[in-house]
Amino acid sequence: MAEAADFQGTSPSPARRWLRRSGALLAGAPLLAGLLQLPLSTPSQAAERASVADATGSGTVDISLDSLSPSTPTDGDTITVSGSVTNKSRQTVTDAHVGIRVGPSLNTRSAIDTVAKRTSFQPGLDAAEVGGKYVAKVTKLASGSSQHFSISVPVKELDLGADGVYQLGVSLTGRTTAQQWDQVLGIERTFLPWQPDAADTKTRTTYLWPLISTVHLTAETGSDEQQTPVFKNDDLAAEIAPGGRLDQLLSLGSGLDVTWVLDPDLLASVDAMGGGYRIQQEDGTTVAGQNRAVANAWLNKLEKAVQNQNVVALPFADPDLASLAHHGKVVTGSLSHLKDATDVAADTVQTIVHVKPSTEFAWPVDGAVDPSIVKVATSAGADKVIARSDSLRETGGLSYTPSAARPIGGGTTAVVADERLSTAFQGDMLKADNSTLAVQKFLAQSLMINLQQSDDPRSIVVAPQRMPTASQAQSMAEALRVLQQGTWSQSQGLAEAAKAKPDPGATTKVPATSSYPSALRQRELPSKAFVRIQETQSKLDKFQSILTDESRVVTPFGRAIDRGMSVSWRGRPTEAKAFRTGVDNYLDGLMGLVHLIKKSDAKLSGRSATIPVTVQNNLVQGVDHLVLRLTSGQPTRLKIGNGPQSIQVAGEHSQSVKFTTSTKANGPVKVTAQLYTEDGQAYGDAVSFEVKVTEITSTVMLVIGGGVLLLVLAGFRMYTQRKRAAARQAEGEQEDGHEAGGVRKDTDGTVDTEHTEDSEDGPEQASGSESGADDPEQPSDPTPDTASESADPSGTGERVDR
Repeated sequence: MAEAADFQGTSPSPARRWLRRSGALLAGAPLLAGLLQLPLSTPSQAAERASVADATGSGTVDISLDSLSPSTPTDGDTITVSGSVTNKSRQTVTDAHVGIRVGPSLNTRSAIDTVAKRTSFQPGLDAAEVGGKYVAKVTKLASGSSQHFSISVPVKELDLGADGVYQLGVSLTGRTTAQQWDQVLGIERTFLPWQPDAADTKTRTTYLWPLISTVHLTAETGSDEQQTPVFKNDDLAAEIAPGGRLDQLLSLGSGLDVTWVLDPDLLASVDAMGGGYRIQQEDGTTVAGQNRAVANAWLNKLEKAVQNQNVVALPFADPDLASLAHHGKVVTGSLSHLKDATDVAADTVQTIVHVKPSTEFAWPVDGAVDPSIVKVATSAGADKVIARSDSLRETGGLSYTPSAARPIGGGTTAVVADERLSTAFQGDMLKADNSTLAVQKFLAQSLMINLQQSDDPRSIVVAPQRMPTASQAQSMAEALRVLQQGTWSQSQGLAEAAKAKPDPGATTKVPATSSYPSALRQRELPSKAFVRIQETQSKLDKFQSILTDESRVVTPFGRAIDRGMSVSWRGRPTEAKAFRTGVDNYLDGLMGLVHLIKKSDAKLSGRSATIPVTVQNNLVQGVDHLVLRLTSGQPTRLKIGNGPQSIQVAGEHSQSVKFTTSTKANGPVKVTAQLYTEDGQAYGDAVSFEVKVTEITSTVMLVIGGGVLLLVLAGFRMYTQRKRAAARQAEGEQEDGHEAGGVRKDTDGTVDTEHTEDSEDGPEQASGSESGADDPEQPSDPTPDTASESADPSGTGERVDR
């Protein structure tokens, strides 16, 4: 009521005020009695009633400003303002209209911030309405209802004066059923930059356009020759598909003069997808990805967009510099990962999109810096750090915004992005009202920088959020199109901005570590994350030393280690830990494919024996530079004869190695087999088994020796006996031969002979009767088959004739 009275320029009389107060008391008595009987409300119900209760005065109606065209008018233009009004109160709004209020001109950047924060109508600060026909009628607006409006006003009707930033208000004036007089029931404010003619000195503006995503690729690859990559999911395909976030960023940036900021990991991931890929499933299996064409199309479009443009490549996977500085550098070897990620960045970008990028810039999260972050950021070769003005604050009392470049010592340049411009498009830009207000405020701040008094032209850098949403990117692009077509700004690349002449009065002192924002520190990667990363690296170093083709392992795991340090894990500690654990476990699995085959217990008898040990290689590539050692738990009982054995095993093969042993005493002995790398590091699990040794004593040896001697003597005796028997048998056969030949000696010494006739048909035909002497001579024989008689005895078996 007071607001309405002030608006009308009158005040109610004392009698009228008394009547109103009495009526309010009488009306409130039964209401109070009823409220005492109601149950207690829930917090949400109370909040809802409070919001309704607050919907009075200039907060009765919410005004949404959906578009303002043109954003920066010139002479002869007509401004069109469109939007909607929504009644937030319980009262019906009647006899209302929407109008425009322009002015006054603002003089400082802080004044722009102040106006943007106002929520209620303030007479004197809010200009008078541009009346007449330049209003939109709203005859009736029920509680909770909305209505669209559009108002067009020629610029000449706005009475704009000198170049500057003007406050532009859109208000609804009307009545409610409870307050039947005209009053401002709602207002929304924005800004109207006014620079109809080209500025004498234009601001050089650098806008960073980041193409960065979260981690998508795993360390796993297929065992095929192409090493088919495996993705965690297919989310990247959705981002680069037509209409996706990265597709829109690429399309929008292609029509602008910006400095592209690329994460090489994004390019490598899309490139891997274009060559064929697989996707992990919850059960551990993988399925073939279906978006190769989408990936190749996006890369082709990117290659065309960045030709002859300013391109900056971040270290591979965009490592978290602040986390490294605050938690990682105490872990030995962590900084070497940043160097590796920086070294591979340029080659990755140049190979995929055929553009040589700059790698001399480091970009900490939100541009927040302290001495340790600067030291880490420059340790990998970068000599320029992208900071932000809310971190490197001005302390010299400058009346203008200085240029971005600042020498901060040690040959390092801080390129300080403007905080107001850089954060202009954060938040929800899906609502047209939010986007319109953000665009106009961005343009207003930019023009105000140009209007500030300065002796030299200035270079301003804008570093927006790392991963803007599609709607944020659309708002950014809209503002940039207007700015780059405007009259007070000209574009330049980041490298040029870094080389600009620094302002003598600008701050060059890096803030102390203690001043680093706690909100950012709470989201950093912990020290244990870097410990796990270094453990994985140590395993990788050991593994690659035994491989015949280490590139098949070093490249995918090296890049996976880089991904474990990515800025994109901020705010996602659970997912970050799972990723690092997954990389480590997968490496363990691969290393385990080269192992010793378990052995069962063995028994040895005798003074010497051999023990075989088998090495199995289930990798698709060969392994080399391994050493196998066999160690006796009791060398005095069982001694290993030969030393460590060099191992070389082809892919998907095994190799057995024999170790000689000698025994000195009986009993069980524990024996351990262990693989080592050539530099002496144990590789894989040891294999232990028990060998039972049975010693052969001297007495036993004598008994065995005596037994052997007896066997030899027995054999010799058998041999001599057989030889004698053979001789006797020969003599006997000679005597038998004389009888068989018909020779017989009588006792008187005379020789008696018996005729025996042989036949050609053999013995059976020649002995047809029991005695050949009684057989008659065959008629066919013309002469007897005889020879001259001899008195000498015949030889054995020799036939004797009469």
